[in-house]
Amino acid sequence: MDEILKFDTVGQYNAFNRNETLHPLVSVVDLSKAAPRQLRRMSYGFYVVFLKEIKCGDLKYGISNYDYEEGTLVFLAPGQVIGSYGDEFYQPQGLALVFHADFIHGTALARNMNDYSFFSYTTNEALHLSERERQIILDCLSKIKYELEQGVDKHSKKLIASNIELFLNYCVRFYDRQFITRDNTNKGILERFETLLHTFFSSDKPQQVGLPSVAYCAGELNLSANYFGDLIKKETGKSAHEYITLKLIDVAKQRMFDATKSVSEVAYELGFKYPQHFTRVFKQHVGVTPLEYRSAMN
Repeated sequence: MDEILKFDTVGQYNAFNRNETLHPLVSVVDLSKAAPRQLRRMSYGFYVVFLKEIKCGDLKYGISNYDYEEGTLVFLAPGQVIGSYGDEFYQPQGLALVFHADFIHGTALARNMNDYSFFSYTTNEALHLSERERQIILDCLSKIKYELEQGVDKHSKKLIASNIELFLNYCVRFYDRQFITRDNTNKGILERFETLLHTFFSSDKPQQVGLPSVAYCAGELNLSANYFGDLIKKETGKSAHEYITLKLIDVAKQRMFDATKSVSEVAYELGFKYPQHFTRVFKQHVGVTPLEYRSAMN
């Protein structure tokens, strides 16, 4: 199997795509300038946002295949791998915004990067843009490119970082829209989540794997943990963790009606390693201990 093609610096990626390096840590890359190439797996040592405007080949990210469509944004955090292997040549198209973590150190953007959870989404959870949204994205990229072309001065870092932050904040808005409008894609996720939790607590899986985590539930639904969490938050107003905990408490209440089972037995059935942990979580959400709840209900 071919090795993964790794880009540690922005300059390396610019050279690979036949673009001039105007700044060593940030670039707006015109992919159409690149030479035709075969599909490869690639890894980046910096943040990458692809704006693909025409179909340019199937890529593989993790275990998910994705066929790029017009007006699609894909986000990659440093160290992530994207791509697949193929013998056919294709001509890259579209734009890529790339910026190294070192560039944003000390800026407001650096403090807020964890808020942009879509950098951990998989490619089948990419952002699909309307024509108006695509124009806004192109305008943001144009402003960043303009600043790069002016040469570096004492204002450059602040202005470029601010425009990258504006770009990402628009992406947050557009993802919020996508959660609402892409019903065919997201339809039934909440119902499937409910079914998953019901099936989980009705089986012996809690004793096997412990309490269900957000990552476990997302994996069972074939979603990335961040995308799943953001979707549940938009649908219910609660985090996925909160939703799981509420379901756990609901099941616990039902089982506490069975007087033949001790608190410890109920705790182990639900996936708790220690009964004390179960008692603490139950009291935190119900206001009384499991035993007090059982006594009050009888």
